[in-house]
Amino acid sequence: MISRRCRPILLAAFALAGLGAPAAAADLEVTVHKGGFATVNSFIISNGKTLTVIDVQRKGYEAQKLADLVRALKLPLTQVFVTHGHTDHFTGMHVFRDQYPAARIRVANEAIRRDVKAYAVYMDQGGATEAETPLERPLRPKSPSNPGGFDYERTIGLLKGSTLRFDGGGQCQVTTDYQATEAPHMATLYCPSINALFLADLAYNKVHPWMGDDITLDRVTAWRAALVKIRQTYGARKPIVYPGHGDPGGIEMLDAQIRYFDDYLVIVRSARSREEAARRITALYPDYAEADFFLKYSLINHLPQDRP
Repeated sequence: MISRRCRPILLAAFALAGLGAPAAAADLEVTVHKGGFATVNSFIISNGKTLTVIDVQRKGYEAQKLADLVRALKLPLTQVFVTHGHTDHFTGMHVFRDQYPAARIRVANEAIRRDVKAYAVYMDQGGATEAETPLERPLRPKSPSNPGGFDYERTIGLLKGSTLRFDGGGQCQVTTDYQATEAPHMATLYCPSINALFLADLAYNKVHPWMGDDITLDRVTAWRAALVKIRQTYGARKPIVYPGHGDPGGIEMLDAQIRYFDDYLVIVRSARSREEAARRITALYPDYAEADFFLKYSLINHLPQDRP
């Protein structure tokens, strides 16, 4: 587990932007948990009275590390918010359901709740790639043949409105009006009091983006367009950006990801083999993580066979 308090970074960002420190009445603090599997991030937001967790990891043992970190902060956990329906962000739900029964597990809307269950069913029926294990047993959906399974409809609640409020004070704005990109539906958060933008898996920082499974090249193009729009909307505010994978940083990480998509689309459409495409992409991005996982299965998806 790698975790860190990001308060000094946030204060420095405000100082550089000439905005001063956020008002104490709405002050929030972010703790980052960097999962060892697939470089996936979870975030703990504290208002000094209660805690909220954003996304809960892919593996049970990673979720346990996150739960232990929450416990070490010695404040009550009142809610878990899952940004989208991919297993690396929701598989840890059973750990939090069992160890923090008073905490609400929530998603932004019904579409994301459906995505979560649908992807769980997909993984449980053998949809996992050879690079990872299938869905963990506690997350296998409840059904007539598995009556003790995870009850997605009853366990996962829906956010009312477009604001995620924290018990004891503070809030973040939730945006969901994205086309299908990395996931069919996605929720992002902007927290004005600390100028923090949580982009879930719309943003990757020095990690090859996941474009496997059903992510078509049209969806990659839509994903690029979403990043351009986010850049235009938030760029002047110079927020701290918290990506789904990779380190937090400035808004310029979106520029790098937009360039990555431009390069990826050109290479995938012109390469004669997956091996050629992988060589060309890794030559351009030699320090990007997950080449043997995310990039590999993205290319399998978009280059199903060698071209003549």
